[in-house]
Amino acid sequence: MAPGPGNILVVEDEQAIAETITYALGTEGFGTVWKTTGRDALAVLATQTVALVVLDVGLPDMSGFDVCRELRRQHAVPVIFLTARSDEVDKVVGLELGADDYIAKPFSPRELTARIRAVLRRTHGNTTVTGTASTDWAHDPAKCRIAYRGVALELTRNEYRLLAVLLAQPGRVFSRDQLMTAAWDDPGAALDRTVDAHIKTLRAKLRAVAPEADPIVTHRGLGYSLREA
Repeated sequence: MAPGPGNILVVEDEQAIAETITYALGTEGFGTVWKTTGRDALAVLATQTVALVVLDVGLPDMSGFDVCRELRRQHAVPVIFLTARSDEVDKVVGLELGADDYIAKPFSPRELTARIRAVLRRTHGNTTVTGTASTDWAHDPAKCRIAYRGVALELTRNEYRLLAVLLAQPGRVFSRDQLMTAAWDDPGAALDRTVDAHIKTLRAKLRAVAPEADPIVTHRGLGYSLREA
């Protein structure tokens, strides 16, 4: 079943492209919030909950990659990058930062809305309940709170960021480097064992709620994922 409509944050400084996107989304029943700079987009995310972000890579004040890196520190909202460049390196960088999809200009509005619906289906159409076993998890990105099986978790900042990244895409294997980039202000200062230590404390807190459960999966030599039901 397709997810229900929700607000989409469109971050695009070219008015003609933004108007095309907002019109196409409107015909599909989505509400939109349009911003032209990265800073304005981050300000919206600090005060509002949106279903997905359509994010241009080339913004006037900061790179879309930098915007994605910043929002991933606080939010698990799905992100689709827009770019005028089809360079494979750019695509890899964007996806490693935690983007859910990537589309190069020029694109058809129908293709974009189809990709948005596909991403929303994968993430269950909202940003407050995530994961395949949606009844197990509740995530409030605006308040940086995550509950497991009805119990609010007492998390440190980095524990919250790590778990939010895993919750955004259950089943996806994230490398330690990807998790460090998403969760640490200075990922270059963090070590692989730092991620491992935080995963260990997260597991302990989850076991305190449900001793029989082990929702975080270790993939040896690869990284970690959140278990799918």
